[in-house]
Amino acid sequence: MVKDEFISAIAEKRARVGVIGLGYVGLPLVTEFARGGFTAIGFEVDTAKAATINSGESYIGDVPSSQVKELIDSGRLHATTNFDELKDCDAIIICVPTPLRKTKEPDVSYILAAAEAITKRLRRGQLIILESTTYPGTTDEVLLPMLEETGLKLDQDFLLAFSPERVDPGNPEFKTHNIPKVVGGVTDDSTEAAAALYGRIVREVHAVSSARVAETAKLLENTFRAVNIGMANEMARLCYALGIDTWEVIRAAATKPFGFMPFYPGPGIGGHCIPLDPHYLSWKARQHGFDSRFIGLAEEVNSRMPEHVVQLVSDGLNDARKAMNGSRILLLGVAYKKDIDDVRESPALSIIDRLRSKGCDVRYHDPFVTDVTFDDAHAEGGGEPLSSVALTEDEISASDCVVIVTNHSDIDYARVIELASLVVDTRNALNGDMRRGSRARIIRL
Repeated sequence: MVKDEFISAIAEKRARVGVIGLGYVGLPLVTEFARGGFTAIGFEVDTAKAATINSGESYIGDVPSSQVKELIDSGRLHATTNFDELKDCDAIIICVPTPLRKTKEPDVSYILAAAEAITKRLRRGQLIILESTTYPGTTDEVLLPMLEETGLKLDQDFLLAFSPERVDPGNPEFKTHNIPKVVGGVTDDSTEAAAALYGRIVREVHAVSSARVAETAKLLENTFRAVNIGMANEMARLCYALGIDTWEVIRAAATKPFGFMPFYPGPGIGGHCIPLDPHYLSWKARQHGFDSRFIGLAEEVNSRMPEHVVQLVSDGLNDARKAMNGSRILLLGVAYKKDIDDVRESPALSIIDRLRSKGCDVRYHDPFVTDVTFDDAHAEGGGEPLSSVALTEDEISASDCVVIVTNHSDIDYARVIELASLVVDTRNALNGDMRRGSRARIIRL
């Protein structure tokens, strides 16, 4: 049986593992397989990325360059733009982006392109795994028919599974090897083979009954976060209207040892997963005549948070008898979360756009992000690109308002509130000791 042959190759580490897409998910994964003693190949359409990896350098913060160099030098890892090398791989894992179209519908074009590349080179004995987040049914409704068009048959000739990526960029505690891996095959044989593969590099594999269950579990994980963050954001807006400290309310509620899980408000949600994944689930629900109102409401609340941040800036400037038009605003942080360089779906982009549309002179400082550009969705304020400025005393003092959008660890917030006249803190970066005695007026989300 093809399953038994594959598992034997895995156990003896004869199997070659290919990963399509060397981004935040693919690069950590392919290096983990190489570290686990397998010959690993990273496939990229970007020649610059492939060349960088082959030179022993990493462009992903969670993967040290020293580790990449060691694996490249040992011959266990290499990157390529030559997809003909897929024929040499026993396992092929798809880790490509799955964005949304402008209509908020799933865009699986990258998955289709990867699947087409595999189909042209599919041979007996291969295991294909999709890790890209997508709607339930993609693996068996889209990938399986494409692969079987080759004349090869599932279980007899090849295996097919889904295993959702779980990556938290910048998290020092959880990496690929110690994050439990959910695996669901289109058949039981595929599940068993995929579980055997991942079991060689991760501590815990959780097998489920189907690819659809695994696909839906991924969407539930991030929809759960989006909905609860939406609740926290709505509570923050309510507390602001009532003149109550949101963060103190959450701290008090979190003392309950059962029945409560703290979620925290912010300027909006960012990254590739949480802002997008609920749309995949609600889209699939609509195909079956189901209206997922909870998901839609959470998206509505979260998407309005940049507007609320701009309102806080306006209120603070108004109290100081200053107009928005012509005011100089300094944003601290544009990455979507602390201590990383990723600006995908970052609420900072919407905040900057809204501020500039009101005539503000907007600048930003981010130790991880040198430049930012704006797409058509963030062009109301002109759309001109920006570059990070140095966080000098003059820069802080000259600002009419400083907005903490991303609470990076290495920013001296005590110095900021010593020099600034007005600070809007959207991340609770300023603790009580800092706030006491500060000359700056501080508005908290």
